[in-house]
Amino acid sequence: METDLMQVLFLSEVYKLLGDKTRLTIMALLQVQSLCVRDLVEILQTSQPSVSQHLAKLKTHGLVKERRKGPWVFYSVNTECSPAVKQILSHLPDMSPIVKQKSADEPSFG
Repeated sequence: METDLMQVLFLSEVYKLLGDKTRLTIMALLQVQSLCVRDLVEILQTSQPSVSQHLAKLKTHGLVKERRKGPWVFYSVNTECSPAVKQILSHLPDMSPIVKQKSADEPSFG
């Protein structure tokens, strides 16, 4: 019974976390590909501190993970999250067109 209550508490926290439009959008975007804060700021048209704060909350709850590549930190969905979280994420819209458009708009330095 205690395990059931812990599961309810966990899900309550996840639903509260994903009840925020920006965090839910970030999760949908990260399902397409890993992105850095700068990418998310550009796509979401919001401030860097705001995006960083949302990512910190998602990371604290184990929903996203980070990978360093030189000076950049790339965020992605933690594929080892709970089945309940995976179920929620499976219902998010496909954000591929938005991510692809952002990539197409970037200048090429090669």
